[in-house]
Formats: sequence, C-alpha cells, structure tokens
Amino acid sequence: MTALQAPPAAPELLAHCAGLVRPALRQAVGRLHPWLGEMAAYSFGWCEVGGAPATASGGKGVRQALAVLGARAAGADEHAGIPAAVAVELVHVFSLLHDDIMDGDATRRRRPAVWKAYGTGPAVLAGDALFALAVETLAAVSQGAGAVRLLSAALADLMRGQADDLLFTGRPCTGPDRVTVEEYRSMVEAKTGALLGCAAALGALLGGADEDTTSALDRAGRHLGIAFQLVDDVLGIWGDPAVTGKPAGGDLRERKKTYPVLAALDSPAGRALPELLDSPGRSEEAAELIEAAGGRTAALAEARTHTSTARALLSRAPLAAGAAGDLLTVLDFLVGREL
Repeated sequence: MTALQAPPAAPELLAHCAGLVRPALRQAVGRLHPWLGEMAAYSFGWCEVGGAPATASGGKGVRQALAVLGARAAGADEHAGIPAAVAVELVHVFSLLHDDIMDGDATRRRRPAVWKAYGTGPAVLAGDALFALAVETLAAVSQGAGAVRLLSAALADLMRGQADDLLFTGRPCTGPDRVTVEEYRSMVEAKTGALLGCAAALGALLGGADEDTTSALDRAGRHLGIAFQLVDDVLGIWGDPAVTGKPAGGDLRERKKTYPVLAALDSPAGRALPELLDSPGRSEEAAELIEAAGGRTAALAEARTHTSTARALLSRAPLAAGAAGDLLTVLDFLVGREL
C-alpha cells in the first residue's frame, strides 16, 4: 500500500498559521508563574529543562491552523482566529501533559515527557495552569461567553473520551463485556475529534460566522479527528519507526485496543488473537494475524468514510472559497498518510 504524499501547500500553510499564532501564544504563556511557564515552554519545545532555549518539535500545529482557517472560512481576517488558536493549543497541550501521566508514557516528541523531566505533581499543575489560561484567553474576547461555552462543551467531551479510553484497558478482548468498534469510534470522536472540531468552530465564531456554519465546521472536525486516529492506529502497528518516531508494533506490546485490533477480534479469523496479545514478544505474529483478519483494511475503510463525510460537510457549508480549500488541504495532510 502506497501512502499519499502530503500536499505541497500543507507544510507552508501550517507554518504560516503557526507564525501568526506563536507571538500570542508566547505572550499568553509569559503570564504564567515563571516555573509553570518554563514547563509550558518545555512542552511547546521552546526550551530545555532549566530554561535554556531549544528548537524541539512542538507538534504539527493542526489545531492552531484549523482555528485560523475557521476565521477565514467565516469571511473574516485570519487574525480574528488567533485567540481561538491560542486557547485550543493551550488545551491540547494541557491534555497531553495529563495523558502522558495517566498512560505512563515517558517520552513525548523524542524528549522526556514533562512529568519525567519535572515530576508528576509539577506536570499536573502545569497542565492545570494551561487549562485556566485557555479559558482566560477566550473570556477576554468580545464573543467571550459563547466562545467559553463552545470550549467547555468540547472539554466535557474530551474528558468523557479520556475516561472511556482508560476504562477500555480493563475490559476483556472477548465476550459480552468486550469493547466494540462502535464504542471505540464514539470514544475517539470525543477524545480526539471534539477539540479538532472546536478549533475550527471557535475560529469561525470569532470571525462572525452564524450557528449553522460553526456547527458544520465542528462536525467536520470531529469526523476528521476520527479519521486521523484510525490512521494513527494503523501506523501504531505497521508504521515505519523512522517516520512515526515510535517503535514498530508498540501499540500491540502495550495491548492497546485500537480499531484494527477490535475489528480483527470481531472476525472468525482473529480467534487466536487474544492469546498472541497476551504473549510478550509475539507482536509481529499478532500484526500478521490482524492484517489477515481484515483489521487493517477495516480501519482504513472506516477512515475513508469519515474523511468523505468531513469533505461533504465542508463542501455544503457556506465557507469562503479560499479558506475551504485550505481546510481540505489540512484534512488531506492529517489523514493522507496511509489512505
């Protein structure tokens, strides 16, 4: 299977949006307590432990771009989306700080996670500070009440998704209490899709869009989030470590109930999979069985479905033409890695 190349415009588009947002994001982080600000700066890749300047990766910046493009899609100047971009990026990093602690992940973007670098308690506190700063950022804009309500709804979904994700780890692979693909899809929409949808909708709201337009962008972002996670699930089993930055088959060794695994478990051909998942050192065999049982094919087909739905929502919404095309460019960049 050949992965699609990212559209040539996508890296430039993301870099442009990040350049617009970065000064405001740095200014917001600068309002934090110095120690909390250092941990935040470390999480963004701006500094090392102790505060020395760094140029580590701060992620793709997709949520920032969606917020900026949401404002443009509403026909407003792209700068109108900057407070939304700052808020969603702060919330995204807040969620990563806490996720790494809950999942026991010691590294993030090839560096020690904040909790490993500074300690668990400080990392929790830094995450809480970023969350509070996000709310403060939106409360300061003229549409603050509506913007905070929109962010709060996305956060409620994110927490529900995180709760389900944690509970899934304790459920069996087979039997009536097993995790179903439908439950997994709902969890992913909440945990990953809600904030992507919120980013685009918040930008549009600050750009003066009506409720129908913000709703369409929110729903498109949610479907984009599902598609992104399903592709990520495929890469978590079969991805090239040189590209993903993660060891091959890492999700299987951690016994994660990702979509390909759940789809394979539903197939008669996957009957032996639970034993392989419970056997250390047999992740390669498990990956082969998942593929033979149709898990990889099912995940990519589902991702294509949600990508198509997101495209349809964007095509039907009354969006400014140029911004609509840029939103599709971001969509292709985010989910086109294996489709």
